[in-house]
Amino acid sequence: MLSKKLAKKLNDQINFEYYSSNVYLQMSAWAEFNALPGTAAFLKKHAAEELTHMHRIFNYVNETGTLALVGKMDAPPTEFKSIAEVFDEVLAHEKLVTKKINDITATAWEEKDFATFNFLQWFVDEQHEEETLVQGIVDKINLIGSDKRALYLIDRELAQMAAAPAEEE
Repeated sequence: MLSKKLAKKLNDQINFEYYSSNVYLQMSAWAEFNALPGTAAFLKKHAAEELTHMHRIFNYVNETGTLALVGKMDAPPTEFKSIAEVFDEVLAHEKLVTKKINDITATAWEEKDFATFNFLQWFVDEQHEEETLVQGIVDKINLIGSDKRALYLIDRELAQMAAAPAEEE
């Protein structure tokens, strides 16, 4: 069974992963509305991945004999000025997720809960991959700009990324 402190942090993360999914889903709606179907597909795929992360933690908490809790969630932002702003926000959000995962991992280590520490290593690796991916997108957007041709190219590349098979979770 998890300590109360670790259970709270993991339950908070369940809800944050759920919120993250809704953030990306809302961003995908913005992209679709703004004629960026590749961007929308990319963000929808990432919304689905966040739900998978939520379920992974939810199942782990239950497997430890602790009650997994799904709590209240705030509505995600709906207004964005540009694709650059969207991906700047995605990068900031992923950095926040990394900070939260690192905090939970440090707590598991401090409490000598090595099963939970081991479980969290997958998320540590996943966050490194996510930050690297999104930083690359932000760099490309900054490199090519935001005129209509640049938006077309970025949207097309994001569509290809969305169409690529997902790695095993």
